[in-house]
Amino acid sequence: MTNLKDAIKSFWTTRSSVGVLPGKQLDEFLKLIKQVAMDAGVPESCIFSKNNHIPGYYRASKDWDLIIVSPQKNLIAAIELKSQIGSYGNNLNNRTEESLGSSEDFWTAFREKAFPCKQSPWLGYLMLVGKDDKSTHKVKIYEPHFSVRPEFKEASYLDRYRILCQRLILEHKYNAVALIATSGPNHYESLDNNISIESFFDSLRGHLLGCEDDFK
Repeated sequence: MTNLKDAIKSFWTTRSSVGVLPGKQLDEFLKLIKQVAMDAGVPESCIFSKNNHIPGYYRASKDWDLIIVSPQKNLIAAIELKSQIGSYGNNLNNRTEESLGSSEDFWTAFREKAFPCKQSPWLGYLMLVGKDDKSTHKVKIYEPHFSVRPEFKEASYLDRYRILCQRLILEHKYNAVALIATSGPNHYESLDNNISIESFFDSLRGHLLGCEDDFK
């Protein structure tokens, strides 16, 4: 069975392989999430990790990385996985806008009954970020007209990712968010307990155990 160490090693190995699609780098993380769901009593046939288009509100649909659908065809959970190694300045804002946009679209579509649910589904976001010289140094800020919030003034890119992920939970954009920092195949760490992979799995497991009757 895949564990987190194996998933990290697979990410780096796959990333260095020629001709491998970027999305494949996180396949072992999908297997981890699938195992958590199955251990919580979800049948394998209810877990989908490809072609997971869910109707949206601001757009026709979004293809989520993993969804769980009950035998009665109710949406139970949806999860997005992302990674970022290098080019932090070019991509942090994109990741911020993507995560917020996907969440807003999802919850508005849920409100408008765009997809069947017996109860509120569980929405998760997992982010893997490189820990290196470029992601850990203080980022230059621009304040031509107004001051940025104080927590950003001495922040590195990793700090900014941490702030983003914590606030995605604080503002109820996602039920759980995991932020994993890694510097290589033999290293990974959490930046705070409330956005750790363990907290992410605990939240998902708790939701699925609460939906036990949906899978009978």
